[in-house]
Amino acid sequence: MPVIVVASSKGGAGKSTTTVVLGTELAYAGADVTLLDCDPNRSLSLWAAKAPLPERIGVVSDITESAVVRVIKEHDADGRIVIVDLEGIASRMVSRAISQADLVLIPMRATVLDATIGVRSIALIAEEEEALGRNIAHAVVFTMTRAIRSKQQNGIEASLRRQGVSIIEPPLMERAAFSALFEFGGNLRSIPEQGNMQGAIENAAAFAAAVYGELRGALQ
Repeated sequence: MPVIVVASSKGGAGKSTTTVVLGTELAYAGADVTLLDCDPNRSLSLWAAKAPLPERIGVVSDITESAVVRVIKEHDADGRIVIVDLEGIASRMVSRAISQADLVLIPMRATVLDATIGVRSIALIAEEEEALGRNIAHAVVFTMTRAIRSKQQNGIEASLRRQGVSIIEPPLMERAAFSALFEFGGNLRSIPEQGNMQGAIENAAAFAAAVYGELRGALQ
């Protein structure tokens, strides 16, 4: 089954939020999902400890650099979708995980700083492609966006598209419910009401569907 790697060379770009929202939405839609927590901050493990895990989701923690490829392959072989949350630096662990990916998601906020650092993740993917002799599908995920897109975001998106970089639509908007997942655990349908819950659920579901579509295209 597919391996999705969530990678960014910048901390605070929304990797763990992207991973949890995507994983819980895919599980809600009926997929079996394993989340691999490879971030020293252990955000996924902290989320998993807050409440019983949603149905169809497993979380694996304490994964070392030397073990990451083996762990990915073990869980890739049992018919589950594997989503890997990585540390926010360019490291050998990140490179090793990317080498196993069917799709790499690169979260970034719609700022020049995030975009500049995010390009480093794209360069890292290109290095792995050269070493492996195969293409590695990848796409940018804008996180913590507003309903009205700024000129800065429009400019960054246009620049990425000119470079041939795919962008997941819709982005993950700035939602109180997404942050609350790490306070309460569970998924968007189990946590207490947070702001516009229906809007958050619709955004998350559409985002997960878009990622799934990107993944299907990568596997064809």
